[in-house]
Amino acid sequence: MSSPSSRKPRISWRLLGAILFFFCGLAGFASGVIVSERPDVATAGLVAQAYYSLSLFVIGGVELGTPVSGPWPGMVLLWLAYFGSPVLAAWTLIEALLKSLSPQHFQLRKLRNHVVVIGAGDLTLSYLRVLRNHNPTVPVVVVSRALPAAPVVDELREEYDALLAVGDVTHEFFLRQLRVKHALRVVLLSDNSLRSYEAVSVLLNLVPGIGSRVVMHCANLRFMRSMHSTRVAQSCETFNSYSLAAYGLVHGHMLHRFQKSRGKDIVVLAGFGRFGQTVLEELQQHAKGELDTVAIIERDATRRVLVAEEQMVFSSDYRRCVYEGDISHPVVWQQLRQEVHIEADAYNLIFVLGTGQEEDNLRTALWLRRNYPNAMIIARSSKQSRFAEEVGSEHRIINVSIHELVEDNIPKHWVELASA
Repeated sequence: MSSPSSRKPRISWRLLGAILFFFCGLAGFASGVIVSERPDVATAGLVAQAYYSLSLFVIGGVELGTPVSGPWPGMVLLWLAYFGSPVLAAWTLIEALLKSLSPQHFQLRKLRNHVVVIGAGDLTLSYLRVLRNHNPTVPVVVVSRALPAAPVVDELREEYDALLAVGDVTHEFFLRQLRVKHALRVVLLSDNSLRSYEAVSVLLNLVPGIGSRVVMHCANLRFMRSMHSTRVAQSCETFNSYSLAAYGLVHGHMLHRFQKSRGKDIVVLAGFGRFGQTVLEELQQHAKGELDTVAIIERDATRRVLVAEEQMVFSSDYRRCVYEGDISHPVVWQQLRQEVHIEADAYNLIFVLGTGQEEDNLRTALWLRRNYPNAMIIARSSKQSRFAEEVGSEHRIINVSIHELVEDNIPKHWVELASA
Protein backbone atom coordinates (compact mmCIF):
# COMPACT_ATOMS: atom_id res chain seq x y z
CA MET A 1 0.00 0.00 0.00
CA SER A 2 1.40 3.36 -0.96
CA SER A 3 1.24 6.25 1.44
CA PRO A 4 -1.16 9.11 0.79
CA SER A 5 1.64 11.50 1.65
CA SER A 6 3.05 10.81 -1.81
CA ARG A 7 0.13 12.63 -3.42
CA LYS A 8 0.85 15.93 -5.14
CA PRO A 9 -0.24 18.88 -3.01
CA ARG A 10 -3.13 20.98 -4.25
CA ILE A 11 -2.28 24.63 -4.98
CA SER A 12 -4.74 27.21 -3.70
CA TRP A 13 -6.17 29.65 -6.22
CA ARG A 14 -5.62 32.40 -3.65
CA LEU A 15 -1.91 31.66 -3.56
CA LEU A 16 -1.75 31.82 -7.34
CA GLY A 17 -3.71 35.11 -7.30
CA ALA A 18 -1.44 36.61 -4.65
CA ILE A 19 1.67 35.67 -6.62
CA LEU A 20 0.15 37.09 -9.82
CA PHE A 21 -0.82 40.45 -8.27
CA PHE A 22 2.51 40.75 -6.44
CA PHE A 23 4.53 40.33 -9.63
CA CYS A 24 2.18 42.62 -11.54
CA GLY A 25 2.89 45.36 -9.00
CA LEU A 26 6.60 44.66 -8.96
CA ALA A 27 6.80 44.68 -12.77
CA GLY A 28 4.86 47.94 -12.88
CA PHE A 29 7.16 49.69 -10.42
CA ALA A 30 10.28 48.23 -12.05
CA SER A 31 9.19 49.43 -15.50
CA GLY A 32 9.36 53.03 -14.29
CA VAL A 33 5.71 53.86 -13.61
CA ILE A 34 5.44 56.95 -11.41
CA VAL A 35 2.81 57.17 -8.67
CA SER A 36 1.35 60.50 -7.56
CA GLU A 37 2.32 60.51 -3.85
CA ARG A 38 5.68 58.69 -4.03
CA PRO A 39 7.37 59.36 -7.36
CA ASP A 40 10.68 58.06 -5.94
CA VAL A 41 9.33 54.49 -6.01
CA ALA A 42 10.14 54.30 -9.75
CA THR A 43 13.85 54.76 -9.02
CA ALA A 44 14.02 52.73 -5.80
CA GLY A 45 15.82 49.39 -5.63
CA LEU A 46 14.19 46.07 -6.45
CA VAL A 47 13.85 45.09 -2.79
CA ALA A 48 12.09 48.39 -1.98
CA GLN A 49 9.78 47.99 -4.99
CA ALA A 50 8.94 44.44 -3.81
CA TYR A 51 8.04 45.87 -0.41
CA TYR A 52 5.77 48.51 -1.99
CA SER A 53 4.13 45.78 -4.12
CA LEU A 54 3.39 43.75 -0.98
CA SER A 55 1.92 46.85 0.70
CA LEU A 56 -0.80 46.96 -1.96
CA PHE A 57 -2.47 43.96 -0.23
CA VAL A 58 -2.73 45.99 2.99
CA ILE A 59 -3.22 49.67 2.05
CA GLY A 60 -4.21 49.26 -1.62
CA GLY A 61 -1.95 52.10 -2.79
CA VAL A 62 -3.55 54.74 -0.55
CA GLU A 63 -0.19 56.05 0.69
CA LEU A 64 1.54 55.65 -2.66
CA GLY A 65 -1.02 57.44 -4.75
CA THR A 66 -2.26 56.39 -8.20
CA PRO A 67 -0.14 55.65 -11.29
CA VAL A 68 0.22 58.89 -13.33
CA SER A 69 2.86 58.25 -15.98
CA GLY A 70 5.13 55.61 -17.42
CA PRO A 71 5.14 52.93 -20.11
CA TRP A 72 1.64 51.69 -20.83
CA PRO A 73 2.37 47.95 -20.21
CA GLY A 74 3.68 48.88 -16.78
CA MET A 75 0.64 51.08 -16.14
CA VAL A 76 -1.70 48.18 -17.01
CA LEU A 77 0.13 45.77 -14.73
CA LEU A 78 0.24 48.24 -11.85
CA TRP A 79 -3.47 49.11 -12.15
CA LEU A 80 -4.22 45.38 -12.17
CA ALA A 81 -2.26 45.02 -8.92
CA TYR A 82 -3.95 48.13 -7.46
CA PHE A 83 -7.40 46.58 -7.91
CA GLY A 84 -6.60 42.88 -7.50
CA SER A 85 -4.44 42.95 -4.36
CA PRO A 86 -6.90 44.67 -1.96
CA VAL A 87 -9.87 42.76 -3.41
CA LEU A 88 -8.09 39.44 -2.84
CA ALA A 89 -7.10 40.45 0.69
CA ALA A 90 -10.62 41.63 1.53
CA TRP A 91 -12.25 38.47 0.15
CA THR A 92 -9.86 36.29 2.17
CA LEU A 93 -10.80 38.15 5.37
CA ILE A 94 -14.52 37.94 4.61
CA GLU A 95 -14.28 34.22 3.91
CA ALA A 96 -12.35 33.63 7.14
CA LEU A 97 -15.07 35.49 9.05
CA LEU A 98 -17.82 33.42 7.40
CA LYS A 99 -15.97 30.21 8.20
CA SER A 100 -15.65 31.19 11.84
CA LEU A 101 -19.37 31.98 12.08
CA SER A 102 -20.63 28.87 10.24
CA PRO A 103 -17.66 26.74 9.14
CA GLN A 104 -19.52 23.57 8.22
CA HIS A 105 -22.20 25.26 6.12
CA PHE A 106 -19.62 27.42 4.34
CA GLN A 107 -17.41 24.45 3.45
CA LEU A 108 -20.26 22.29 2.19
CA ARG A 109 -22.28 24.82 0.22
CA LYS A 110 -20.31 24.55 -3.04
CA LEU A 111 -19.60 20.82 -3.07
CA ARG A 112 -20.13 18.97 -6.32
CA ASN A 113 -18.74 15.72 -7.76
CA HIS A 114 -17.56 14.74 -4.31
CA VAL A 115 -17.46 11.60 -2.15
CA VAL A 116 -19.37 11.43 1.12
CA VAL A 117 -17.90 8.97 3.62
CA ILE A 118 -20.04 8.33 6.70
CA GLY A 119 -18.07 7.14 9.72
CA ALA A 120 -14.64 8.08 11.05
CA GLY A 121 -13.25 4.75 12.22
CA ASP A 122 -10.47 2.49 10.97
CA LEU A 123 -12.52 1.29 8.01
CA THR A 124 -12.90 4.89 6.83
CA LEU A 125 -9.14 5.45 7.01
CA SER A 126 -8.58 2.25 5.01
CA TYR A 127 -11.05 3.38 2.34
CA LEU A 128 -9.50 6.85 2.15
CA ARG A 129 -6.01 5.41 1.69
CA VAL A 130 -7.21 3.42 -1.30
CA LEU A 131 -9.31 6.29 -2.65
CA ARG A 132 -6.45 8.79 -2.51
CA ASN A 133 -4.10 6.38 -4.24
CA HIS A 134 -6.57 6.15 -7.13
CA ASN A 135 -8.05 9.64 -7.07
CA PRO A 136 -5.95 12.24 -5.20
CA THR A 137 -8.07 15.29 -6.06
CA VAL A 138 -11.73 14.33 -5.67
CA PRO A 139 -13.37 16.35 -2.84
CA VAL A 140 -14.12 14.17 0.19
CA VAL A 141 -16.46 14.82 3.11
CA VAL A 142 -16.13 12.59 6.16
CA VAL A 143 -19.23 12.58 8.35
CA SER A 144 -19.23 11.68 12.03
CA ARG A 145 -22.05 11.82 14.53
CA ALA A 146 -19.64 13.22 17.14
CA LEU A 147 -16.33 15.01 16.77
CA PRO A 148 -13.53 12.39 16.58
CA ALA A 149 -10.37 12.59 18.66
CA ALA A 150 -7.90 15.31 17.65
CA PRO A 151 -5.34 12.93 16.04
CA VAL A 152 -8.06 11.46 13.81
CA VAL A 153 -9.28 14.93 12.83
CA ASP A 154 -5.72 15.98 11.93
CA GLU A 155 -5.15 12.80 9.90
CA LEU A 156 -8.38 13.24 7.95
CA ARG A 157 -7.55 16.84 7.07
CA GLU A 158 -3.80 16.65 6.51
CA GLU A 159 -3.28 13.16 5.09
CA TYR A 160 -6.48 12.79 3.09
CA ASP A 161 -7.50 16.41 2.43
CA ALA A 162 -11.00 15.65 3.72
CA LEU A 163 -13.63 18.00 5.08
CA LEU A 164 -15.08 16.88 8.41
CA ALA A 165 -18.80 17.34 9.03
CA VAL A 166 -20.55 16.53 12.29
CA GLY A 167 -24.23 15.59 12.18
CA ASP A 168 -26.91 12.91 12.03
CA VAL A 169 -27.14 11.26 8.61
CA THR A 170 -30.65 10.01 9.32
CA HIS A 171 -31.97 13.60 9.10
CA GLU A 172 -32.98 14.86 5.67
CA PHE A 173 -31.88 18.42 6.38
CA PHE A 174 -28.33 17.33 7.17
CA LEU A 175 -28.20 15.09 4.09
CA ARG A 176 -29.20 18.09 1.97
CA GLN A 177 -26.34 20.05 3.52
CA LEU A 178 -23.99 17.30 2.38
CA ARG A 179 -25.31 17.88 -1.18
CA VAL A 180 -25.72 14.15 -1.68
CA LYS A 181 -27.66 14.82 -4.87
CA HIS A 182 -24.40 15.95 -6.49
CA ALA A 183 -22.15 13.31 -4.88
CA LEU A 184 -20.27 10.83 -7.04
CA ARG A 185 -20.51 8.25 -4.29
CA VAL A 186 -21.92 7.91 -0.78
CA VAL A 187 -20.04 5.34 1.32
CA LEU A 188 -21.45 4.37 4.71
CA LEU A 189 -18.73 2.84 6.88
CA SER A 190 -20.21 3.23 10.34
CA ASP A 191 -20.24 0.35 12.83
CA ASN A 192 -23.89 1.03 13.67
CA SER A 193 -25.65 -1.28 11.22
CA LEU A 194 -29.24 -0.27 11.96
CA ARG A 195 -28.45 3.45 11.68
CA SER A 196 -26.72 2.84 8.33
CA TYR A 197 -29.81 1.12 6.93
CA GLU A 198 -31.96 3.95 8.28
CA ALA A 199 -29.70 6.55 6.64
CA VAL A 200 -29.87 4.78 3.27
CA SER A 201 -33.65 4.55 3.55
CA VAL A 202 -33.86 8.31 4.08
CA LEU A 203 -31.34 8.90 1.31
CA LEU A 204 -33.26 6.81 -1.24
CA ASN A 205 -36.41 8.81 -0.57
CA LEU A 206 -34.57 12.11 -0.65
CA VAL A 207 -32.70 11.44 -3.92
CA PRO A 208 -34.52 8.86 -6.09
CA GLY A 209 -32.11 6.82 -8.19
CA ILE A 210 -29.07 7.40 -5.98
CA GLY A 211 -28.90 3.74 -4.94
CA SER A 212 -26.33 2.83 -7.61
CA ARG A 213 -23.95 5.39 -6.06
CA VAL A 214 -24.36 4.13 -2.49
CA VAL A 215 -22.07 1.59 -0.80
CA MET A 216 -23.00 0.49 2.72
CA HIS A 217 -20.98 -1.46 5.25
CA CYS A 218 -22.89 -3.61 7.72
CA ALA A 219 -20.81 -4.57 10.73
CA ASN A 220 -23.37 -7.12 11.90
CA LEU A 221 -23.03 -10.04 9.50
CA ARG A 222 -26.11 -11.81 10.79
CA PHE A 223 -28.19 -8.65 10.44
CA MET A 224 -26.89 -8.03 6.91
CA ARG A 225 -27.89 -11.50 5.80
CA SER A 226 -31.32 -11.09 7.37
CA MET A 227 -31.88 -7.76 5.56
CA HIS A 228 -30.78 -9.10 2.18
CA SER A 229 -34.28 -9.07 0.65
CA THR A 230 -35.21 -5.54 1.80
CA ARG A 231 -35.60 -2.59 -0.57
CA VAL A 232 -32.65 -0.79 0.99
CA ALA A 233 -30.27 -3.73 0.60
CA GLN A 234 -31.32 -4.38 -2.99
CA SER A 235 -31.11 -0.71 -3.99
CA CYS A 236 -27.47 -0.20 -3.01
CA GLU A 237 -24.28 -2.21 -2.62
CA THR A 238 -23.87 -3.76 0.83
CA PHE A 239 -20.80 -5.47 2.23
CA ASN A 240 -19.17 -6.67 5.41
CA SER A 241 -15.49 -5.99 6.05
CA TYR A 242 -14.88 -9.58 7.12
CA SER A 243 -16.38 -10.79 3.84
CA LEU A 244 -13.89 -8.65 1.92
CA ALA A 245 -11.05 -9.93 4.09
CA ALA A 246 -12.16 -13.56 3.66
CA TYR A 247 -12.36 -13.11 -0.12
CA GLY A 248 -8.80 -11.78 -0.14
CA LEU A 249 -7.52 -14.62 2.04
CA VAL A 250 -9.14 -17.40 0.03
CA HIS A 251 -8.25 -16.01 -3.38
CA GLY A 252 -4.86 -14.65 -2.40
CA HIS A 253 -3.50 -17.68 -0.52
CA MET A 254 -5.71 -20.73 -0.17
CA LEU A 255 -6.86 -21.46 -3.72
CA HIS A 256 -3.27 -21.55 -4.95
CA ARG A 257 -2.46 -24.07 -2.22
CA PHE A 258 -5.38 -26.28 -3.25
CA GLN A 259 -4.10 -26.32 -6.81
CA LYS A 260 -0.62 -27.40 -5.73
CA SER A 261 -1.72 -30.16 -3.35
CA ARG A 262 -2.71 -33.64 -4.44
CA GLY A 263 -6.20 -34.81 -3.61
CA LYS A 264 -8.54 -33.01 -1.30
CA ASP A 265 -7.46 -30.83 1.59
CA ILE A 266 -8.15 -30.56 5.30
CA VAL A 267 -8.91 -27.04 6.54
CA VAL A 268 -8.92 -26.23 10.24
CA LEU A 269 -10.75 -23.01 11.14
CA ALA A 270 -9.55 -22.12 14.62
CA GLY A 271 -12.06 -19.41 15.42
CA PHE A 272 -15.56 -19.32 13.95
CA GLY A 273 -16.67 -15.75 14.47
CA ARG A 274 -17.45 -13.37 11.63
CA PHE A 275 -14.09 -13.97 9.98
CA GLY A 276 -14.18 -17.76 10.23
CA GLN A 277 -17.76 -17.92 8.95
CA THR A 278 -17.01 -15.76 5.93
CA VAL A 279 -13.86 -17.78 5.15
CA LEU A 280 -15.96 -20.97 5.10
CA GLU A 281 -18.57 -19.23 2.96
CA GLU A 282 -15.89 -18.26 0.42
CA LEU A 283 -14.42 -21.76 0.45
CA GLN A 284 -17.81 -23.32 -0.25
CA GLN A 285 -18.36 -20.96 -3.13
CA HIS A 286 -14.92 -20.98 -4.77
CA ALA A 287 -13.24 -24.23 -3.66
CA LYS A 288 -15.85 -26.80 -4.61
CA GLY A 289 -14.40 -30.28 -4.83
CA GLU A 290 -11.18 -29.26 -3.06
CA LEU A 291 -12.23 -29.92 0.54
CA ASP A 292 -12.03 -33.22 2.35
CA THR A 293 -12.69 -32.02 5.89
CA VAL A 294 -13.39 -28.68 7.55
CA ALA A 295 -12.73 -28.69 11.29
CA ILE A 296 -14.14 -25.84 13.36
CA ILE A 297 -12.70 -24.92 16.76
CA GLU A 298 -14.44 -22.31 18.90
CA ARG A 299 -15.30 -21.80 22.55
CA ASP A 300 -19.03 -21.82 21.78
CA ALA A 301 -18.71 -23.64 18.47
CA THR A 302 -22.10 -25.40 18.57
CA ARG A 303 -24.02 -22.16 19.00
CA ARG A 304 -22.02 -20.36 16.33
CA VAL A 305 -22.51 -23.18 13.83
CA LEU A 306 -26.26 -23.17 14.49
CA VAL A 307 -26.36 -19.41 13.94
CA ALA A 308 -24.39 -19.79 10.71
CA GLU A 309 -26.78 -22.51 9.52
CA GLU A 310 -29.64 -20.02 9.75
CA GLN A 311 -27.97 -17.77 7.20
CA MET A 312 -25.88 -20.02 4.94
CA VAL A 313 -26.29 -23.50 3.52
CA PHE A 314 -23.50 -25.84 4.54
CA SER A 315 -22.30 -27.93 1.64
CA SER A 316 -22.42 -31.71 1.78
CA ASP A 317 -19.29 -32.05 -0.38
CA TYR A 318 -16.99 -32.28 2.65
CA ARG A 319 -16.97 -33.62 6.19
CA ARG A 320 -17.56 -31.07 8.93
CA CYS A 321 -16.19 -31.54 12.45
CA VAL A 322 -16.99 -29.19 15.31
CA TYR A 323 -14.93 -28.87 18.50
CA GLU A 324 -15.84 -26.72 21.48
CA GLY A 325 -12.87 -25.30 23.33
CA ASP A 326 -10.08 -22.78 23.41
CA ILE A 327 -7.34 -23.01 20.79
CA SER A 328 -4.86 -22.74 23.69
CA HIS A 329 -6.12 -26.01 25.20
CA PRO A 330 -4.02 -29.05 24.11
CA VAL A 331 -6.96 -31.45 24.57
CA VAL A 332 -8.80 -29.82 21.65
CA TRP A 333 -5.90 -30.45 19.31
CA GLN A 334 -5.46 -34.02 20.56
CA GLN A 335 -9.12 -34.74 19.88
CA LEU A 336 -8.83 -33.14 16.44
CA ARG A 337 -5.77 -35.23 15.51
CA GLN A 338 -7.43 -38.46 16.63
CA GLU A 339 -10.78 -37.93 14.91
CA VAL A 340 -9.62 -36.30 11.67
CA HIS A 341 -6.46 -38.44 11.41
CA ILE A 342 -4.09 -35.63 10.57
CA GLU A 343 -0.62 -36.83 9.65
CA ALA A 344 2.27 -34.78 10.97
CA ASP A 345 3.95 -34.44 7.56
CA ALA A 346 0.72 -33.77 5.60
CA TYR A 347 0.97 -31.18 2.83
CA ASN A 348 -2.75 -30.89 2.03
CA LEU A 349 -3.43 -29.26 5.39
CA ILE A 350 -4.31 -25.64 6.12
CA PHE A 351 -4.70 -24.04 9.55
CA VAL A 352 -6.48 -20.69 9.75
CA LEU A 353 -5.99 -19.16 13.19
CA GLY A 354 -8.68 -16.50 13.03
CA THR A 355 -9.74 -15.82 16.61
CA GLY A 356 -9.91 -12.30 17.98
CA GLN A 357 -7.01 -13.12 20.36
CA GLU A 358 -3.98 -12.11 18.30
CA GLU A 359 -1.43 -13.37 20.83
CA ASP A 360 -3.07 -16.80 20.94
CA ASN A 361 -3.16 -16.91 17.14
CA LEU A 362 0.56 -16.22 16.81
CA ARG A 363 1.62 -18.49 19.66
CA THR A 364 -0.52 -21.37 18.40
CA ALA A 365 0.81 -20.84 14.88
CA LEU A 366 4.36 -21.39 16.12
CA TRP A 367 3.28 -24.54 17.98
CA LEU A 368 1.54 -25.88 14.88
CA ARG A 369 4.59 -25.17 12.72
CA ARG A 370 6.71 -27.38 14.98
CA ASN A 371 4.15 -30.20 14.79
CA TYR A 372 3.10 -29.87 11.12
CA PRO A 373 6.16 -28.73 9.15
CA ASN A 374 4.51 -29.03 5.71
CA ALA A 375 1.16 -27.44 6.50
CA MET A 376 0.05 -23.95 5.46
CA ILE A 377 -0.46 -21.92 8.61
CA ILE A 378 -2.29 -18.59 8.55
CA ALA A 379 -2.46 -16.32 11.61
CA ARG A 380 -4.85 -13.40 11.74
CA SER A 381 -4.37 -9.99 13.34
CA SER A 382 -6.55 -6.91 13.20
CA LYS A 383 -3.89 -4.42 12.11
CA GLN A 384 -0.54 -4.80 10.41
CA SER A 385 2.16 -5.88 12.83
CA ARG A 386 5.84 -5.60 12.00
CA PHE A 387 6.68 -8.08 14.73
CA ALA A 388 4.12 -10.65 13.53
CA GLU A 389 5.43 -10.29 9.97
CA GLU A 390 8.99 -10.94 11.16
CA VAL A 391 7.89 -14.03 13.05
CA GLY A 392 5.96 -15.19 10.00
CA SER A 393 8.92 -14.83 7.65
CA GLU A 394 11.19 -16.68 10.10
CA HIS A 395 8.82 -19.63 10.59
CA ARG A 396 6.90 -19.79 7.29
CA ILE A 397 3.69 -18.50 8.82
CA ILE A 398 1.38 -16.36 6.72
CA ASN A 399 0.41 -13.37 8.84
CA VAL A 400 -2.65 -11.51 7.58
CA SER A 401 -4.36 -8.44 8.98
CA ILE A 402 -8.03 -7.70 8.51
CA HIS A 403 -7.29 -4.08 7.60
CA GLU A 404 -4.74 -5.01 4.95
CA LEU A 405 -6.98 -7.66 3.40
CA VAL A 406 -9.86 -5.18 3.27
CA GLU A 407 -7.74 -2.46 1.65
CA ASP A 408 -6.30 -4.85 -0.91
CA ASN A 409 -9.76 -6.07 -1.92
CA ILE A 410 -11.81 -2.89 -2.05
CA PRO A 411 -13.55 -3.01 -5.45
CA LYS A 412 -12.05 -0.61 -7.96
CA HIS A 413 -15.36 0.95 -8.91
CA TRP A 414 -15.69 2.26 -5.36
CA VAL A 415 -12.64 4.46 -5.82
CA GLU A 416 -12.25 4.97 -9.56
CA LEU A 417 -14.75 7.78 -10.02
CA ALA A 418 -15.70 9.54 -13.21
CA SER A 419 -16.58 13.22 -12.70
CA ALA A 420 -20.12 14.19 -13.62
